[in-house]
Amino acid sequence: MTIGDLFPHTFKAIRETISPDVRKSVDLSIPSMPMVEACRADDYDFFAPFIAAGNLTVRQMQHACQRYYLGKTKSGQPVFWMIDDMLSPLDARIGSSVWMSTLLKVREPLIASWRVTHCLFGLHLLREAGGGVCIVESEISAVLLSEFLPEYVWMAYATTAHLTPELFAPLEGHKVILFPRTDPTLSTYLFFKDLADLVHLRYDLDITVDATLENRATPEQKDRCIDLLDFIFEPQIY
Repeated sequence: MTIGDLFPHTFKAIRETISPDVRKSVDLSIPSMPMVEACRADDYDFFAPFIAAGNLTVRQMQHACQRYYLGKTKSGQPVFWMIDDMLSPLDARIGSSVWMSTLLKVREPLIASWRVTHCLFGLHLLREAGGGVCIVESEISAVLLSEFLPEYVWMAYATTAHLTPELFAPLEGHKVILFPRTDPTLSTYLFFKDLADLVHLRYDLDITVDATLENRATPEQKDRCIDLLDFIFEPQIY
């Protein structure tokens, strides 16, 4: 069962169906085209440093908001919708930690037994993946890198807790590159190498783990567990 099954009409129906208490804490709507066009440069804080540095334009920000259907809570946190390759919304992550499904299950007793499934963030863009699929951890990194390197479709796994070989099943037939964060012990890279081997055995896809960060990041960067976006832009942005 998906959020789309529970509230089958539109994303607007999600907002109108749930209780007023939930609506007070989070706006569950996805931006429509007019809303996206009206975005300001400061609507999402993570865009601001890149716009200020001249690496990203407001138009590119608007384009990224539209493609990934970014939402926003009333307190200003971004909402990252997990929409599958059939364009069904499965869940959403609020900021970097809170899941929409968790909020709904706590506050709506009728769906407490709902079994939540997840997909890769950005999976709804799969049909555009002529040049291949690149997968990072952070939704923010996927959104920003989609504008800097648009020849690829950028997705995010959000958390390793949801990472299973089955998550990659919709990507069959595509070339996939994984970009895990780096770390001082090489453990994350090795974890993804093992995962890629399992995925390759189970599904018909060309999957590799990029070693750029392991080969080129400094010891200090590895201590901070930086990701690809940090590696490319932190000398200019941070």
